[in-house]
Amino acid sequence: MKFQSVITSTGEWLRGEGPHHQIVVSSRVRLARNLRNRAFPGWAKKAERLAILDLIKPQVEELPEMQDSFSEVLQDLSAVEKQVLVERHLISREHAAKSIGSAIVMNRKQTLSIMVNEEDHLRMQSIRSGLQLRQAFKLVDKVDSALESKLDIAYDAKLGYLTACPTNVGTGMRASAMLHLPGLVLSELINQVIQAVNKIGLAVRGLYGEGTEAMGNLFQISNQTTLGEKEDEIIARLSKVIETIIEKEHDARQVLIQKKPNTLWDQIGRAYGVLTYAHAMTSKEALNLLSIVKLGIDLGTFPEDKRLPIDELFIETQPAHLQKGTQQKLNAEERDHLRAEIIRERLKTVPKPDMSKVAREPASGNSEPAKHE
Repeated sequence: MKFQSVITSTGEWLRGEGPHHQIVVSSRVRLARNLRNRAFPGWAKKAERLAILDLIKPQVEELPEMQDSFSEVLQDLSAVEKQVLVERHLISREHAAKSIGSAIVMNRKQTLSIMVNEEDHLRMQSIRSGLQLRQAFKLVDKVDSALESKLDIAYDAKLGYLTACPTNVGTGMRASAMLHLPGLVLSELINQVIQAVNKIGLAVRGLYGEGTEAMGNLFQISNQTTLGEKEDEIIARLSKVIETIIEKEHDARQVLIQKKPNTLWDQIGRAYGVLTYAHAMTSKEALNLLSIVKLGIDLGTFPEDKRLPIDELFIETQPAHLQKGTQQKLNAEERDHLRAEIIRERLKTVPKPDMSKVAREPASGNSEPAKHE
């Protein structure tokens, strides 16, 4: 599979309709593994990094799940191409900064990606649409078992899997879900939810993980503990918390409809108006406005068949995607104009918001719409 195939497809996890997909954009499970008696990538010299790459990459490419995969060493990818993979959540920002001795292998559906020589020798991740943490774990666990039968993985009977960062020792697993929470943000309840989540040992991060901003009302919720708890226990606990947050988001939307309808319709109308007529737009502004239009689709003010075209804009209007699409080096101002142009063109097929078709948000997360009074 060539890089062009990556950019022309948005990936199954974005196009899919998993459980609770209106609020849970994606579920991801990542496993960190290392080879026994080998220096971690951050400490390994160039020759050893290359030797580790030669050991791991062929084994990954031979996996049945990686037939017709995209496989490339990072030194052969341009800075823009690596950033495209970051924007797709297929590699980390840290991995994009690597070059000689590092690689990426991923399947055609973009639901399974394996980083070689990131912080650990192996970083395997599965990503699915909606709330599907168990299914994501099942796939990455199968791949992990297959590779463990072929590679000598560093494992301690007492500590579990050994990793470059002590916070990953044990299961080596990070499970996370990307949530779209405009109702809680507009209701000014989001900080309360974040504090409650932090208190029970889970982490809340922005769009691209640790140290990044929560643009577009998108938040990543993940486990922090990897030692002393089994994988299925971590996933069960995380899933339960996410289901609670989903209920709180539905409740917040219901309250907005009942108590602050004018504020809500004003937000949706303004977002639609600016996106339809603006001629320059930053990445952050685009994400925040698209988030409100996405909320409008959830509430029934826009047709359901416009969901995918709007969701695709979250990815297609990111800086590296704009540059790769035009095959030109664009400065910030040129990107802002191109971004606005792409959005204006896409919104030509999206009718004005119709507030009379609002679907009442169910308090319990049930997806059945009720009549608007």
